[in-house]
Amino acid sequence: MAITLVLGGARSGKSVYAQKQAEQAAATKDRPPLMIATAEAFDDEMRDRIRLHRDERGEGWRTLEAPLNLAAAVRNLNAEDVVVVDCLTLWLSNQMLGDHDLPAAIDDLTDAFVDCPATVWVVSNEVGWSLVPENALGRRFRDEAGRLNQRVAAVSDTACLIVAGMRLDLNRL
Repeated sequence: MAITLVLGGARSGKSVYAQKQAEQAAATKDRPPLMIATAEAFDDEMRDRIRLHRDERGEGWRTLEAPLNLAAAVRNLNAEDVVVVDCLTLWLSNQMLGDHDLPAAIDDLTDAFVDCPATVWVVSNEVGWSLVPENALGRRFRDEAGRLNQRVAAVSDTACLIVAGMRLDLNRL
């Protein structure tokens, strides 16, 4: 297992960083990298964002969509897979908006990462540094995202923070 948590704010460069790392690792295995995408295209703006991400990745990537069943997707990986999961906060939104059992889903996901034999970069937003959301759902999302990031960091081999396209390696407390 080699799990790396890649945190950052919106448009910080975290996805680009994870993708470059995965492309380099996949090249040594002579196997295309896999993108496990968690976004759902509920409107035109989101469809455009998804299309832009695919265009930025370019050719040579396999894609698996897992907006809700991310743990199952991770469990199906093997040691030869080189993967980017993009992103945990969209997966969290899907779980919350679908009124799923969030503690159980997070337990399932972190267990899947612990047992994962693949090389994986897990992208997630750091949302706790901005304004306090004005509504209860926004505040709950911010808090749950922080808890989710801590849980995934605890089972990751390494973690980094991307700010303005620059990487800062994180160390455990």
